[in-house]
Amino acid sequence: MLENVDLTIKKSNRKTLSIYIERDGSVSVLAPETATDSEIADVVKKKEYQVFKMLAEWESTNVSKVEREYVNGQSFLYLGKNYRLEIVKEKQSAPLILKNGYFLLDKTFKDKAPQVFIDFYKEKGLPKIQERVERYQNRLAVKASNIKIMELKNRWASCSSKGNLNFHWKCILLPLDVLSYVIVHELVHLKIDNHTKAFWNEVDKLIPDYTKHVEWLKNNGAAMDI
Repeated sequence: MLENVDLTIKKSNRKTLSIYIERDGSVSVLAPETATDSEIADVVKKKEYQVFKMLAEWESTNVSKVEREYVNGQSFLYLGKNYRLEIVKEKQSAPLILKNGYFLLDKTFKDKAPQVFIDFYKEKGLPKIQERVERYQNRLAVKASNIKIMELKNRWASCSSKGNLNFHWKCILLPLDVLSYVIVHELVHLKIDNHTKAFWNEVDKLIPDYTKHVEWLKNNGAAMDI
């Protein structure tokens, strides 16, 4: 549809067509199930300038991506703060522990460190996200059917038509105020499935400075990794 741009088209029970640049730089087109290929192509072509502008912004912001190594002194994120890694020889109650301002990694798990960190983030992240979902969904008068933390590839979170909320494990790397925005964003989708003015008005009621968090994610999202 667009020269030198690989588009992924996803159809769902929605009313409008939206185009997103995913965290890995790929382009997703979310379209109504009733939309034909030619209709989608026409809309995408009309938004060609917008797509290339968003791709250029993605390329510039990904300069912030950090390549981390699993060695003593390397910093890793948790709730927006950096903690140094210390590889320990002593046996621990868990492969990875956050204690006294350090991530303590059992040396016998060093070869599996990436998965150990992911497991840690999933375990610690679920109750924190559940607590915030409970807080905000009551204020929005909505109810999530289920909450999961998982590998979502290119998205921070998603909301299904059945009311299931899925969050990327990387969400637990975010500062708490940014995490709250991500949660509210998905909860509002339980009421409004698109990004119309009405949607953002609902977000604004709970997160009045949400535009600041949107910008933060745009500028810092690439660094939220292990």
